[in-house]
Amino acid sequence: MALSCSLNRYLLLMAQEHLEFRLPSPFWILSIPSEDIARNLMKRTVCAKSIFELWGHGKSPEELYSSLKNYPAEKMVPFLHSDSTYKIKIHTFNKTLSQEEKVKRIDALEFLPFEGKVNLKKPQHIFSILEDYGLDPNCIPENPHNIYFGRWIADGQRELIESYSVKKRHFIGNTSMDAGLSFIMANHGKVKENDIVFDPFVGTGGLLIASAHFGAYVCGTDIDYNTVHGLGKASRKNQKWRGPDENIRANLRQYGLEKYYLDVLVSDASKPSWRKGTYFDAIITDPPYGIRESTRRTGSQKEIPKGIEKCPESHVPVSLSYHLSDMFFDLLNFAAETLVLGGRLVYWLPVYTPEYTEEMVPWHPCLQLISNCEQKLSSHTSRRLITMEKVKTFEVNYPSIFWINSGRIQKRIF
Repeated sequence: MALSCSLNRYLLLMAQEHLEFRLPSPFWILSIPSEDIARNLMKRTVCAKSIFELWGHGKSPEELYSSLKNYPAEKMVPFLHSDSTYKIKIHTFNKTLSQEEKVKRIDALEFLPFEGKVNLKKPQHIFSILEDYGLDPNCIPENPHNIYFGRWIADGQRELIESYSVKKRHFIGNTSMDAGLSFIMANHGKVKENDIVFDPFVGTGGLLIASAHFGAYVCGTDIDYNTVHGLGKASRKNQKWRGPDENIRANLRQYGLEKYYLDVLVSDASKPSWRKGTYFDAIITDPPYGIRESTRRTGSQKEIPKGIEKCPESHVPVSLSYHLSDMFFDLLNFAAETLVLGGRLVYWLPVYTPEYTEEMVPWHPCLQLISNCEQKLSSHTSRRLITMEKVKTFEVNYPSIFWINSGRIQKRIF
């Protein structure tokens, strides 16, 4: 069926990575007010390959040609005049075409009023035929499910995944966040230039790097003194100890982002050291789940279990266990207190898949749930990327947070 030409329609070609965060189809048709907005979208995304101004769409070649003939000529003319240069590309999903088949498809478009010259190396305008052969590589149809034709507008930021790869990073740890996921989290947090972004479980600072790339000033805390100061054993194979300049600040320096580094403190997330107030435009974090990194907090003399020798009065034990329920309660409460209105909290929530329900996601009266995306870790475990936005000013007398854990209602009072 031909598309209506009354709206500006664009075709978004998605990358086949992190499929858990989107619908399975690699082709999305979007209504976008202007080409500038489409370009700005592609300056941020690491999940999309390219975006095209959609001129035609059909489920068969005949439907595509009919759609193209109905596309307004006045929208085509600026890109087809005699002084312009162009080329036409073929993109197929889930099928490979021979060169002869590609040429045949391009020749079939001779009815379009191309008056410019073909330039395969440096064309002014690039057009694409895109064919969708479905998602099953074991059952590829003879004919495509959908065919699209459009003018290329811009590519996404897929190269950031390689240029910011953890494998090339100066300072890493056992749980350093994948570069692609770091940028996805920064986009969920709507991080923009001159924002202040905080990570209370900063680790080696991977999430700070992605936010700094978008022009935000970054800071964080972590309970691990050695990690914050870049001391102790190295995480890389064949390297015993960390080098003298392996730290979070050096990571930002590596990418030319040191000017966005505010500071990283050794601090316990269960005992925030901040004054009352709203400081952060976004809190983006990956709390420890107790799998590869233990969940810890600082203790006191009264909390030391019986049977363990007490420390001198002037000494605080290194750490005690920090239950996940307490950790997420503290995180949401801290975000409600310190985020600006409209600021976002983005974090990972580990779940046991067979028992998971949406009611298990922690909530807070000041925070509105924006999205909940699953990333599967195994057949029975996953983690969910939770995005929340602050919609109300924090008040001490707000009601409790409730969530469900393994079938039991848990409750915390402010």
